[in-house]
Amino acid sequence: MAKSSDSGGTIFKTGLFAILAGLAFWIFNRSSGTGNDTADIERPKATTEAPTSPAEVKSEQVPDYLPKSKDGEEVQHTWFTLSYSEDHEQAAWVAYELTRKQLDNKWADRAGMLFRPDPSVHTESATPRDYTGSGYDRGHLCPAADMSFDTTALQETFFMSNISPQAKGFNTGVWREMEELARDWARKYERIFIVTGPILSRKGIAQIGFSKVTVPVGFYKAIYAPKQNIAIGFAVPNQKSDKPVMEYAFNLDYVEQLTNIDFFPELMSGANETPEKELDKSLWPVNEKRYNMRVQQWNKE
Repeated sequence: MAKSSDSGGTIFKTGLFAILAGLAFWIFNRSSGTGNDTADIERPKATTEAPTSPAEVKSEQVPDYLPKSKDGEEVQHTWFTLSYSEDHEQAAWVAYELTRKQLDNKWADRAGMLFRPDPSVHTESATPRDYTGSGYDRGHLCPAADMSFDTTALQETFFMSNISPQAKGFNTGVWREMEELARDWARKYERIFIVTGPILSRKGIAQIGFSKVTVPVGFYKAIYAPKQNIAIGFAVPNQKSDKPVMEYAFNLDYVEQLTNIDFFPELMSGANETPEKELDKSLWPVNEKRYNMRVQQWNKE
């Protein structure tokens, strides 16, 4: 009988030790971040003084600048937000803030960046293969250069949700010039909000790839400088152009009617609707040297 009791006690102690050891290992994994359940890993908390990103922190420094439209699933990434249109397999709009401070930061290395499907799109986004052999460029909506101040944000610009079929002469020419001008204006006015995307309210030129990605007839940009309370819109055909950029400039009301998108509804309402209806092109200076470079070089690349 004594032997049986000793044996039972030994088994009980061994089992208890195993349970305690397992519990200690589980606690260690949670605290050290080496376990498989990465959702439970503690992450630094953002503060309003130094926000991790507008998507994670809402403060007076980051007002609600997102547009309103009926088309798409809204997806938030680190420093930009988009509305993905499943019918057209691309974003109906991409919205983000661009500041002088961001542009003055050291740019992240773009080497090794690859186009890839967006895992945040529930209906699944287009794939890089949809563009292969199509004759159209994988054109960024939110430019990689605008997000180069943050490595994660830069990587996210290569999600296919941020890509749209663009004619080569358009992508490397007038669209490139407009992107660089927007960075000029962000430096000049310290801070701007940008909404950009394809014009999907008109019948597309074609469809490409297995996903049947719509080739848009054109693209738009809506830009608002909150401190100066001024805005400008653009609508540009999806083709090579030798025309000056300002020939494609309009007030926001016109671009809203063209795209069926309400830009900056939280910032421009009631008594502050003037920037939507008026456009003073002199407030948006253009670099003539860059225009000449587009006509003489970029259009031929």
